[in-house]
Amino acid sequence: MATLRQQQQDGRRSPHKPLLVLLALSRLAAGGSSELPWDVAEQELADLLEEFGPPSRTGRAQSAAYPFTRLRSDGVWTLDRDVPMDKVGPLRAGVTGRFEASLEAALRSRPGLVDDVARGLVEAHLPATVAPDVLVAVGLDPELLHGGTSEPVAKRQRSSSWPAQVLEAWDRQCAFCGFDGQVGGVPVGLEAAHIRWFTVDGPDELDNGLALCSLHHKLFDRGVLGLDDDLTLALGPRPAAVAVWSRDGHEPDHSEAGVGDPPRRARQPADGSH
Repeated sequence: MATLRQQQQDGRRSPHKPLLVLLALSRLAAGGSSELPWDVAEQELADLLEEFGPPSRTGRAQSAAYPFTRLRSDGVWTLDRDVPMDKVGPLRAGVTGRFEASLEAALRSRPGLVDDVARGLVEAHLPATVAPDVLVAVGLDPELLHGGTSEPVAKRQRSSSWPAQVLEAWDRQCAFCGFDGQVGGVPVGLEAAHIRWFTVDGPDELDNGLALCSLHHKLFDRGVLGLDDDLTLALGPRPAAVAVWSRDGHEPDHSEAGVGDPPRRARQPADGSH
């Protein structure tokens, strides 16, 4: 599960397989079987991809068909019929998917392994701001994130100094709204956000960091808010983006949101190398 093959193009993540695995884990935990009929996956997996995947012009059914058929190549997923990769039509003939037999047996026999696998997946593929929402959406308890891992997987080492450097570079204020809360001189409610997620090889470098308040960090990671090439705040294509912008009395503009320039030190980080 820790080595699922995923497509990446131009640094864009492809969460299709992890979301399918999480959906099957939820069914196994709730009903004792990971069986997932295509007619269920076509709706539920498509909903997850629409909510948590990157924007795509691919149709809902086709988006769900990609992982439903391709996860077989990772050796952890089987279909009860031999259907071609990526084709929606053959799946609608009553095809059902499930975990490979030995994997499902292991998950059933070892209490807590479902939680371990789910935790490992979200930690490997999602930022901490999004992981609890994904678990709730698939029907798993987000509290599993606080459990221990029985089989640790080697991870990239995060920079312990990067968060403080990012906050300092942005003058300890949110890049989107300017919030600069402090208690005793220590920033409160401000976080260092990766522009390109750490989980998809985003580096711990100042050029890849924004100081954001907790709210805008979550909206940024969920794709509700973003940045264009000119560092202008941009709205994502989802209805939530319209709601966030409209509640301030503005007309939604999906090309750019028109906020002011980021703080000067964001463009000229302290080390002078950018």
